[in-house]
Amino acid sequence: MQIRYLDGYRLYYAFLIGGNAVIKDQGYLNKINVFPVPDSDTGTNMASTMRSIAESAVHSRSIEATMQSIADAALSGARGNSGLIFAQFLYGVSEKIKNVKKISTNIFGESVRDAVKYAYQAIVSPVEGTMLTVMKDWAEAVYQKRKEKGDFAELLSYSLPVAKRSLTETPKKLAVLAKAGVVDAGAKGFVDFLEGITHFIKKGRLKSIPKPEVIWQDSQIHVHPKKDTIEHRYCTEALITGKNMDVDRIRQEIRPYGNSAIVAGSPEKVKIHIHTNNPADLFYWLRNYGSIPQIKADDMLKQYEASHNRKSKIALVTDSSCDLPQEIIDDSQIHVIPFNLSFGESIFLDKISITPQQFYTLLRTSKEHPRSSLPPLKTAQSIFSFLASHYESIIAVMISEKLSGTYRMTQDAASVVKNKKIDIINCRHLSVSQGLIVLRMAEAIREGKTHQEIVKLAEDWISKTKLLVDIKTLKYMIRGGRVSPLKGMIARLLNIKPLITLDDEGKATAIGKSFSRKGNMKKIVRMIKDMAAEGNIWNYAIVHAQNLERAEMYAGILEKAIHKKPSHIMDVSPVIGVHNGIGVVGIGIMFE
Repeated sequence: MQIRYLDGYRLYYAFLIGGNAVIKDQGYLNKINVFPVPDSDTGTNMASTMRSIAESAVHSRSIEATMQSIADAALSGARGNSGLIFAQFLYGVSEKIKNVKKISTNIFGESVRDAVKYAYQAIVSPVEGTMLTVMKDWAEAVYQKRKEKGDFAELLSYSLPVAKRSLTETPKKLAVLAKAGVVDAGAKGFVDFLEGITHFIKKGRLKSIPKPEVIWQDSQIHVHPKKDTIEHRYCTEALITGKNMDVDRIRQEIRPYGNSAIVAGSPEKVKIHIHTNNPADLFYWLRNYGSIPQIKADDMLKQYEASHNRKSKIALVTDSSCDLPQEIIDDSQIHVIPFNLSFGESIFLDKISITPQQFYTLLRTSKEHPRSSLPPLKTAQSIFSFLASHYESIIAVMISEKLSGTYRMTQDAASVVKNKKIDIINCRHLSVSQGLIVLRMAEAIREGKTHQEIVKLAEDWISKTKLLVDIKTLKYMIRGGRVSPLKGMIARLLNIKPLITLDDEGKATAIGKSFSRKGNMKKIVRMIKDMAAEGNIWNYAIVHAQNLERAEMYAGILEKAIHKKPSHIMDVSPVIGVHNGIGVVGIGIMFE
């Protein structure tokens, strides 16, 4: 059957079909990903972008409304360089078909060629031999035959070989591809998209279109990427919403923050992508342009190590409420799922896109109390999908189920990965005590214990871990709704300083109170001495919220009392500071 025009319905189903082709090939795309950095996530990112279109785009008979919806969904869900380039290309198409009721091959050819210019303009420093080149060559072929071939099936069948030929030539244009012996992963994803649509037009049926899903494939392709030091660690993205934003100005001013910069979108909605070592400074600056309702920061160093230099067959995962020094997290290759923090309409990623100093400055000065929220399900799904491609099994140690819904969320996220052993553990702790449990597991992995052995031992380690929290003020708990204003007023009048711990189920509970902070310290030290008399301490650690002096006082007293130095002293995670406030000190202890 000839297809001489596209309406909104046909366009939507074409994108659904092409997106499914990309999703099915994501494992292979991850394997061949070596540019701009070999972080092995191009397939995951492109699949996420395609899935966003399928899930969020609204289709109707109107081609203009459908294309606008597809472009908007792609921009909102775009991940990585390739995803954002594809989204900007779609934005260009949507701009070119305004006030068009049906798309003929003639209009289609003109719109895709012009849309390539949008894709090039979005990139601060365009590079040939990538998706851009294949997209340009394909669009030019479509444009040249747009009038001669009035049937979409015929036009796409003609232009697909051009795209494939351009793909095979990407190593000739980009040395890093030639050295690795692969084609560009993003360009391959774009060809997958075109191939899926073309094949379906010839042989498919609308009723047979499957819903998009996460498909993990154990590809056996062996790639030898160039093993350079990653210059910029974080692949960061942000969606900024506002009015009359100067997109070109953002594109120019983002340059000093890193490389691989892309700025796509419209004056009302902008999506940025950049590789940087300073995501906190970047996102703090972006607040000047508008609200930031969506952010992402992937750790490319972790991705590279998981793909090419992993120390174990077991992936260890936790959330950002787990307080461990970054050097331990890096050395043990622990993967962290960050919580979201928000001040008003601007979102931050705990420990990544906001530093403790920035967080506590805002906590003191902002009229709005910060809110914490679960990591997005899609973020966790992407992490598990990626890790499943590179590890034999996964163990995730999550914050107490009684304190957060993260445990249940990660169970749901892990369920999308098939044929992989994944255990999600409710550690019944948080912060410094959760950190000790994760540290103990990391050491067990290093010692060569099996997945099953570690999961079995986990319950013993959890039950032998204690947390004691010295609260300075209830002001922040009152602001956050954890303590009623009446109780807070009474505590303030009586100068009550509560002591908090976690019960056997992992729920916060008061174990005492003092009428001074000196009294708090005496009680906590006495409790730890009593516990140490009943069992040997494996390790302990201390966290604080802008109260290093008090944390070091605890360390000095405890070292004399139990003859052991703390594993570490560090800032408490901002997501914990949301509820406990400035001045808090927490001590985690694990017994043998």
